[in-house]
Amino acid sequence: MINILMIEDDPEFAELLSEYLSQYDIKITNFEDPYLGLSAGVKKYDLLILDLTLPGMDGLEVCEEMVRKYNIPIIISSARSDINDKVDALALGADDYLPKPYDPKEMYARITSLLRRYSKTQSQDLSPKSDFEIIGDTIYFKGNGLSLTPAEHEVLSLLVKHQGITQSREQIINTSGTMSIDSQGKSLDVIISKIRTKLGAKDSNDSKRIQAVRGVGYKLV
Repeated sequence: MINILMIEDDPEFAELLSEYLSQYDIKITNFEDPYLGLSAGVKKYDLLILDLTLPGMDGLEVCEEMVRKYNIPIIISSARSDINDKVDALALGADDYLPKPYDPKEMYARITSLLRRYSKTQSQDLSPKSDFEIIGDTIYFKGNGLSLTPAEHEVLSLLVKHQGITQSREQIINTSGTMSIDSQGKSLDVIISKIRTKLGAKDSNDSKRIQAVRGVGYKLV
């Protein structure tokens, strides 16, 4: 059984989603109070579904706290339509953002996709110590600080924080506050090429460290 922690102040919505997902052997435990959700023994859950409009504490604050303390996949489920909320949530470390209203079928699909990605990452035989480290505003690679433009720093920082996990082009672009809106896709490819070069790639297409996942995005390996 998959155990999901949900922090949602609409009990009827939570119950509706819970009933639908139960047919797939997924159990939802919902807390309307974010403070209770944060102290609910997060480590025993496989995934968090988090609303942003909560009583007493903004959902973005909850997201930041969860990312800081726990290694748990996070899907934001919110009726807030401001693009800045989506950008901020992804930047804080949320893995996905599903705006309300949505069909429960889509939430099920996103849950299974996200858990599958996390499972693959955990099963990989990765070295115990990463070559990357973020200290303050500097990203270090094998102990050496990298000289990066703001856009390069935003992209590489996201990849480092989710090393081994594929980040979609949408996630990367929405997290960046400096990327060109009119030519996002092209800008991202150019930025990736420049980062590869700064990581010692033989040429901008060398995918030894940053791999392109066809039809999805990029991941740092």
